[in-house]
Amino acid sequence: MRKPNSLKASTAAVAVLIWSLSATVAESGIGVNWGTISLHKLSPSTVVDLLKANKIEKVKMFDADPDVLKGLMGSGIQVMVGIPNEMLGVISSSAAASDLWVQKNVSAYMVKGGVNIRYVAVGNEPFLSSYSGQFQSYVIPALMNLQQSLAKANLASFIKLVVPCNADAYESSLPSQGAFRPELAQIMTQLVSILNSNGSPFVVNIYPFLSLYGNSDFPQDYAFFDGTSHAVTDGPNIYYNAFDGNFDTLVAALSKIGYGQMPIVVGEVGWPTDGAVGANLTAARAFNQGLINHILSNKGTPLRPGDPPMDIYLFSLFDEGAKSILPGNFERHWGIFSFDGQAKYPLNLGLGIGKLKNAMDVQYLPPRWCVAKPSVDLSAVVNHLRIACSYADCTTLSYGGSCNAIGVKGNISYAFNSYYQLQNQDSKSCNFDGLGMVTFLDPSIVLYSTAEDLAMDQFELQHPSLQHTVPQ
Repeated sequence: MRKPNSLKASTAAVAVLIWSLSATVAESGIGVNWGTISLHKLSPSTVVDLLKANKIEKVKMFDADPDVLKGLMGSGIQVMVGIPNEMLGVISSSAAASDLWVQKNVSAYMVKGGVNIRYVAVGNEPFLSSYSGQFQSYVIPALMNLQQSLAKANLASFIKLVVPCNADAYESSLPSQGAFRPELAQIMTQLVSILNSNGSPFVVNIYPFLSLYGNSDFPQDYAFFDGTSHAVTDGPNIYYNAFDGNFDTLVAALSKIGYGQMPIVVGEVGWPTDGAVGANLTAARAFNQGLINHILSNKGTPLRPGDPPMDIYLFSLFDEGAKSILPGNFERHWGIFSFDGQAKYPLNLGLGIGKLKNAMDVQYLPPRWCVAKPSVDLSAVVNHLRIACSYADCTTLSYGGSCNAIGVKGNISYAFNSYYQLQNQDSKSCNFDGLGMVTFLDPSIVLYSTAEDLAMDQFELQHPSLQHTVPQ
């Protein structure tokens, strides 16, 4: 990989690059968010092969991980790299810091046979109400500095800057009355004006699941795409799903500040498969398949008929077992693939391959497990469980989780085994003061004498992917 020696790439090199990447307006499509806050990571090359096998041509990142970017080199996949909110302060106050970030994370990869970077996300939901304005003042100055940095590198006409916003940036009781939050009205008007002048879309994250999760009165069928008995009537328009209602609320908010035709990209949208009531495989498949079919039908929404979002990025590609669970245990379970690249449920992305294809040549640890010893007093196990679950992901055991009903011994063995696999099957990690033991027999076929043990067996049979894990 050739790295430029200065911030300004040569005009000839950039011309070759743009020609080789065919820098025309990209077609609308279905992309994915590739998050990396995982306990067990597949190699970037394996992930890229998975993306190619599923003909996924658009990927959104939350940072500019060099290993991921190196893996994407030569793939042709369109990439959105991200700048974490915590970096906005430095970039907003220093043109040199902005130049250096672009040089290191964009220009270095924008070479012939390099990475097809199309967007740089300036922060991630920096106006989120729960941040209480912490990052708000940095966004516009950072955006301006980065635009100048891209211009210096002769990349400003090809790479677009965007600012992914949470849907809480706007509000309304009816879509047609949508408006940005009063405290954001001025900065949003300024932001959208800059985005528009640079030919950038407005990027929004829409989560009907969170509306359902956070409001017991929210009608469940309105979150999906199969019709509802709770349609919302808004003048001449009728809304049959929450996604369209949310999207048109943004359209109305943009119209109020003079940018009603602004292109919109949905940066995050999806449904979790575990960790909460309503988060399960059936619901996730129904939502994601319904969404994809709806977008690809080109029907658009009542306020934008025949004009669906430019692109949508499903959230997310994989489960991320190390994510914060402050919003809820479901945060670790959004993937359409499990951590080892195996499809969780049949899903047709509309990209011409039918159902999702699994990752190939995944390397697993040997088939052995850590379980609670039979016929041992487990009364002293609580502290061990606490320690194990502080490192490993035990969110499926909590209320609403898929393994919530596997019984006490099942819970213990699940936690012990999760920690043991995370420690790459180090035999010492299965001791737990003599309460755990390593077994080379698949727990799903070992005979036990209690109904509780049988429940654990049934659980293992239903969750074979949890029996061993991918080494880091």
